[in-house]
Amino acid sequence: MTGVDDKRIVDMYLERDERAIKHSEEKYGSYLYRIAYNILECEEDCKESVNDTYLAAWRSIPPQCPADLRSYLAKLTRRISIDLYRRKSRTKRKDSQYALSLSELEELSGGDMPEEEIEARLLAEAISRFLRTQSDEARRLFVGRYYYLDPLKTVADYCGMSESKAKSMLFRTRRALGEFLKKEGFDI
Repeated sequence: MTGVDDKRIVDMYLERDERAIKHSEEKYGSYLYRIAYNILECEEDCKESVNDTYLAAWRSIPPQCPADLRSYLAKLTRRISIDLYRRKSRTKRKDSQYALSLSELEELSGGDMPEEEIEARLLAEAISRFLRTQSDEARRLFVGRYYYLDPLKTVADYCGMSESKAKSMLFRTRRALGEFLKKEGFDI
C-alpha cells in the first residue's frame, strides 16, 4: 500500500497533480476492483469501471473535497459499475452479486426498486434510519451485502459467523425493514 495518506492524495487532486491517480490506484485499486467485480463479474468490465473511477475522481475533485477518499472512490466505483451493468444487461441479465442482491431486496417492493430520484432519496433516508436502530452486527451484514454487494460467504466471514447465520440474520433484517418501510408510508 502506498505510504501517501489520503489527505495528501486529495490535495494532489485539488492541485491537479496527476500523481493523485497513481497513488489512488496503488492504495485502493484492489478494493475498487472487488466492488466492481461484485457487480460486473467480468475482468475487462471491472478494469474499465475502476479506470473510469479515477477519471471521475479527477473530474470531480475539485470542486468536491472528500473527507474520506476511500468511501468517495468506492461510491464512484459502485455508481459507475452499476451504470455499466445496466447498459450491458439491457438485453441479457447475468447472475452477478448485484443482480442477486437486487433480487433479494425486490421481495420488499414486489418488483423493481424505485427509479425516481426523489423517491430513491426518501427510501435511502428511511433505510438509514432503520439501520441505525439495528445491532452493529446486523448493520454490517446489511451494508456489506446490499451496499458493497459482497457475496454472502464473504459478508459472513468478515462478520465472524456462519453463512447460514448470516443468511438468516439478513432475512430477518429485510423482513423488519419491510415492516419499517410500510410504517413509514412506502408502498411495499
